[in-house]
Amino acid sequence: MQFRDNVTIVTGGASGLGGATSKLIVDRGGKVVIADVNATLGEAYAKELGANARFVKCDVTSEADGQAAVDAALSMGRLTGLVNCAGVGGANKTVGKDGPCPLAAFTRVVNINLVGTFNMIRLAAAAMCRNEPNDEGERGVVVNTASVAAFDGQIGQAAYSASKGGIVGMTLPIARDLAREGVRVVTIAPGLFLTPLLQGLPQAAQDSLGKQVPFPPRLGRPSEFAQMVDQIFSNTMLNGETIRLDGAIRMAPK
Repeated sequence: MQFRDNVTIVTGGASGLGGATSKLIVDRGGKVVIADVNATLGEAYAKELGANARFVKCDVTSEADGQAAVDAALSMGRLTGLVNCAGVGGANKTVGKDGPCPLAAFTRVVNINLVGTFNMIRLAAAAMCRNEPNDEGERGVVVNTASVAAFDGQIGQAAYSASKGGIVGMTLPIARDLAREGVRVVTIAPGLFLTPLLQGLPQAAQDSLGKQVPFPPRLGRPSEFAQMVDQIFSNTMLNGETIRLDGAIRMAPK
């Protein structure tokens, strides 16, 4: 599956990993729907990327918002791709100094990261299944974003790890669900990447985090995540798998 002349939805597509992916899609001659909750950032980024980019304000947990993103994509052409980058973090110990972790905090992270990812998959895939297949029998590609925290969750990451582990866990069954329709599903589990969250840290802190990565001993670049998305789209044999993109890091407890 190629980006050129097709439309891809990128959730969280206004910055960070999603922002780099949105840019790559346009650079490859494709069209992108930037589905993001940050309207100011999203509108500005769509304008920067040009006529082949459109912003849609989207809370991924909302069926109406998700469908609006799909409808916007269909109005631009043939929807063949979804890249799920929207997500939130959060750090709460199961039992902390003030007592048990607030259930609302746990639920919020799981709802956005896991339920929101599934919401967007089901809506976008329904549209992709109506496509005419290409020469390989493909109708679409879904790429999800998990995290190495799905495997190496640190102290305080119960909610985040659960949400990302859920994405890993549903990758294969969804790929099997959609196999007859020619829609592939692959998940990327990035390690330490230079996202807006880490960009806010002092340079010394960024360098210290980067040195934890065996090789290359630095933070990952969002463009490298986007490159992996590109490779997944172009390699038809990649399906139902989670790919760690982490420089061989294995996270310590804290």
